[in-house]
Amino acid sequence: MSARVVVTGAGVITALGHRWQDFHANLQAGNSGIRYMPAWECYDNLNTKLAGPVSDFSLPTHYPRKKTRTMGRVAQLATCASEQALASAGLLDDPVIRSGATGIAYGSCTGSTEASRDFFNMLVKHDTRGVTATTYIRMMNHTAAVNIGMFFNIKGRIIPTSSACTSGSQGIGYAYEAIKFGRQSLMLAGGAEELCPTEAAVFDTLYATSTRNQQPGETPSPFDRDRDGLVIGEGAGTLVLENLDYAVARGANIVAEVVGFGSNSDGGHVTQPSADTMRIAMELALQDAGLEPDAIAYINAHGTATERGDIAESIATQALFGSHTPISSLKGHLGHTLGACGAIEAWATIEMMNAGWFSPTLNLRNLDSRCGALDYISQAGRHIDAEYTMSNNFAFGGINTSLIFKRYSR
Repeated sequence: MSARVVVTGAGVITALGHRWQDFHANLQAGNSGIRYMPAWECYDNLNTKLAGPVSDFSLPTHYPRKKTRTMGRVAQLATCASEQALASAGLLDDPVIRSGATGIAYGSCTGSTEASRDFFNMLVKHDTRGVTATTYIRMMNHTAAVNIGMFFNIKGRIIPTSSACTSGSQGIGYAYEAIKFGRQSLMLAGGAEELCPTEAAVFDTLYATSTRNQQPGETPSPFDRDRDGLVIGEGAGTLVLENLDYAVARGANIVAEVVGFGSNSDGGHVTQPSADTMRIAMELALQDAGLEPDAIAYINAHGTATERGDIAESIATQALFGSHTPISSLKGHLGHTLGACGAIEAWATIEMMNAGWFSPTLNLRNLDSRCGALDYISQAGRHIDAEYTMSNNFAFGGINTSLIFKRYSR
């Protein structure tokens, strides 16, 4: 018999704030976290100079050097978001964290690129100066998951989910499955990403970045006919997932229930998405939840503001849901936070579900006629009484994920 899985805490670090109250206020005001990056002017042939940075983050003073020397910025963001999540769940000093009953499922696109640079300098300059005993730990793809575990002395399983833009959503999905099938009682789940111009360059070489460098608040524009590409961002998001019985027994404040997860791959082109397998991923989540499509009251779209991505995703969504399910993307506000987006967007979907208010897609003014016919929330937010919501993410390599959340009721 499988267990029910609930969310009992969350922590985020974003360009629009680190608490729901601030984040919500910025969504309602239509504020953008996108900024012009003058420091990127030094990179010849980098067309985009836009990003969604977290400008007010610094490592807390109570973090000892002994525990932070293995952390680059991505691990710092992940660990701080996880500390917020544990505190909000009332678990920060609970022995269960160190008992083996708690695990981690967490990812990022890459480790800290500053540490990677030190190794690359070694190869180019034939000099190991700059490489230290902690360089690899800061650079490795699973640095966020490992550093969270070391910082909080977590002894359960670690599931690294470095799967590009589905890193955070796969973290939540695999954590949900670990609890559902009795492998762990609690899990820290999510993803993080630090801002680096190399990540902007990845999309720049594909002609997929926005170059409205003098209009940062006007871009990106998911699903819009006049979009000119994505903008990368940074941040972190962590959810605390628990076995329902355990959460009830300890008197936890339950904020939502995770009821469905679907994940698959296109098995085709590495960067060109497939609408067919996107739709199947959503179907898998619905099957896992035991729901029909019309049960979903709101869909949080991946919505990156790339032409191929927007069209494929919206066509896949229409094929399954028809044209009446409200949908929006948060990337107009935050940019594409890559490994963090699945976690931040899942958190925001839960918070909006509980508030009964859903954000519009910022900068969606004129729908691209090639996109699927959907009920796009634009211009202004919408009040919806939602029992079930879905959050979708799609990544390079054709990795597709879909999560379904339920407003909690005993």
